[in-house]
Amino acid sequence: MGRQLKQPSHEKRIFTERIVFSIVVVLLVFALLLSRYFYLQVIKHESYKIQAEQNKIKITRIAPTRGLIYDRNGTLLAENVTTYRLEVTAEKTTNLEQELLAITQLVSIEDELMAELKEQLKFNPVFKPLVIKPKLTEQEVARFAVNQHRFPGFAIQPYLNRRYLFPVEFSHLIGYVGKINQAEYAAQDPSIYAKDEYFGKTGLEKYYEQQLHGEPGQLVTEINAQGKQLTQRIQQPPNNGTHLYLTIDVALQKAAYQAFGDETGAAIAVNPQNGEILAMVSKPGYDTNQFISGISQKNYDELANSPDKPLFDRSIKGGYEPGSTIKPYMALAGLYHQLITPEYTMYSNGYYQLPKQKRRYHDWKQGGHGQVNLVNSLAESVNVFFYDLAYKLGIDRIHDFLAPFQFGQLTGIDVAGEKKGILPSRQWKQANRNMIWFPGETVITGIGQGYFVITPIQMAQALSVLASQGKFNPLHTVKQDLSPKELPFKIADQDWATVHDGMTAVINAPNGTARSIKSKAYLIAGKSGTSQVYGKREEDIYKKNEELPKHLRNHALFIAFAPAEQPEIAVVVVAEHGVSGTRAAAPIAKSIIQSYMQANHSLLAEDNE
Repeated sequence: MGRQLKQPSHEKRIFTERIVFSIVVVLLVFALLLSRYFYLQVIKHESYKIQAEQNKIKITRIAPTRGLIYDRNGTLLAENVTTYRLEVTAEKTTNLEQELLAITQLVSIEDELMAELKEQLKFNPVFKPLVIKPKLTEQEVARFAVNQHRFPGFAIQPYLNRRYLFPVEFSHLIGYVGKINQAEYAAQDPSIYAKDEYFGKTGLEKYYEQQLHGEPGQLVTEINAQGKQLTQRIQQPPNNGTHLYLTIDVALQKAAYQAFGDETGAAIAVNPQNGEILAMVSKPGYDTNQFISGISQKNYDELANSPDKPLFDRSIKGGYEPGSTIKPYMALAGLYHQLITPEYTMYSNGYYQLPKQKRRYHDWKQGGHGQVNLVNSLAESVNVFFYDLAYKLGIDRIHDFLAPFQFGQLTGIDVAGEKKGILPSRQWKQANRNMIWFPGETVITGIGQGYFVITPIQMAQALSVLASQGKFNPLHTVKQDLSPKELPFKIADQDWATVHDGMTAVINAPNGTARSIKSKAYLIAGKSGTSQVYGKREEDIYKKNEELPKHLRNHALFIAFAPAEQPEIAVVVVAEHGVSGTRAAAPIAKSIIQSYMQANHSLLAEDNE
């Protein structure tokens, strides 16, 4: 085979094509690089600039300090104290499971809590600290400090924690704070609240949460490429929470709580001249401090399942028949509608009957009270007098007269959780029972029975108006200026005076039902009441209630104000299952009034009856 001849033209063409291809490839690559450069430097310039700034500037939240709570005289009731918690960051640990086990030798962690922690660690980001124990004792802090080198990733962090100085006596009024839950957090402004913050759960802590919490600030920290802190400054200081100054007197609050002894119930003391609540207790209470950092399931179950219901705020949620404490208001209604006069009398033979009806509505005193007028009827709590008055008034006028006193309505008290109660009417029964109203129901409404249900706070508001002879000052527990209201009708001064005379006779007349609490130093006006727990058969009407098991005995009520001529304090007491208002609730009311009078009128000698 002969040797092939070179073809210069062909080779030149191939070479040229290769050069052109290479140039095209280079130009394409260059174009891609140029476009990418343009994208990064021009289009995404601002975005990457911000990211670069964030790499060197770290903004963290400065939590506001929660506002403090004081009583009317400046005594501290709720404060913030420095507390230490133990945290772990999983990514910084060497063997998390072993270290968690070992840490229990230094810090007490219940098995139940440890199981919860292990479950939380499964979902908690490894770079985010997780609280192992929210509140360490001084001994635990010291033990960990000595052994900290053994536990990489574990750290103690200080923070401000709530503490209540009178946790039991103020448990229902002040309430408590706890870790904000998911539902609470979702309802708040995320720029104000963090997911690990404390939040008011009950009482004043809940009602005034926004004022007490405050607004967070911002801390700016500059760091270098190696993560080292260079500078730190406060960009925006936090707005700390507002302090609350209560109308409550801590000494009177403690006295009211102690006055119950072994009884359960509620008591409210108010200044009727301005609506300031001086004391407000529900007994039994509980230690609110154990709720702040998380109460154990065992301790919570003990409280929740206790037959005395210490978690239940009887002062604003408890529902009771008003019993005979409603009689002064019925008397006012009768005077206002001119159905009776101070001189009007009737004969009480021990029972009352509606026209053409056989059923008897019994008085509490077998055989009756004889001839009585309005003042006598209040002094001796004559049921027959008020059965007859209620029938003459009719349920429509009774409802319309009592409603402005706040019966059956929310008073608007500045404590979270208030319930309404029931002021019965034709419309209420039709809507709630789908039945018409019967005359017999009007009769028993006149002595505060039947469908009638009040809360102690409602009775305190009504008593404040009654004691001040028509001054309607809204009740409140935090010092503030509130505009007084007006009753929609004008009650004559003489009518107020007549009812006050009757209530004064309850305690100071020889035949008064509560004469046992008469004071030597000043006049007390009052009225007892009995709230039925269950209805008796007619043949059992005069059987002694104290012979029944405790939980079936009647509730005892008492309302009072003093001095009767110019009231400075009005008191409502409910002693649950206390049988008789005169026997169980009246001495508690007397004790509260006496504590107030001794503290505010030093010249008054203590009663030694």
